[in-house]
Amino acid sequence: MAAMSHAPHPSGPAHTNLLGGIAPTLLGADHPDLAARAEIAAGRSVADVARDYPSSSYVWALLAEEALDRGDEVTAYAFARTGYHRGLDSLRRAGWRGQGPIPVDHEANQGFLRALLALAEAAEIIGEEDEAARCQTFLADSGVSADAVARLR
Repeated sequence: MAAMSHAPHPSGPAHTNLLGGIAPTLLGADHPDLAARAEIAAGRSVADVARDYPSSSYVWALLAEEALDRGDEVTAYAFARTGYHRGLDSLRRAGWRGQGPIPVDHEANQGFLRALLALAEAAEIIGEEDEAARCQTFLADSGVSADAVARLR
């Protein structure tokens, strides 16, 4: 795959990369993950919030993590894959071109990163070793460690 250019999302914070590398991708303040998080924090169930915010990676990541916790790895895989693809769509709309940092400390990015880690974990459990390795590589290539994402749980 050829390297692609990258431009940050215009609604995200301005960042200057003094090292000349690719600027980090920061999902915007209008990202559905933020509204979904607020509703869950206010006491709504994750499943109800998922119905209202199906484009939120965060809700799918939470559903995947819950499924992993109860040993339902096939369901976890499906939820995580949904969150992963919703997140890719959001990242692309934010100017991401297939490479560069996706900071874990930026709250709007966390749902995608959690879905990616859950996908790696579920894929490994069900024997999809290639996909699990690709997801781990994706995290590393995004400048994020699996441990840093796991600490968000």
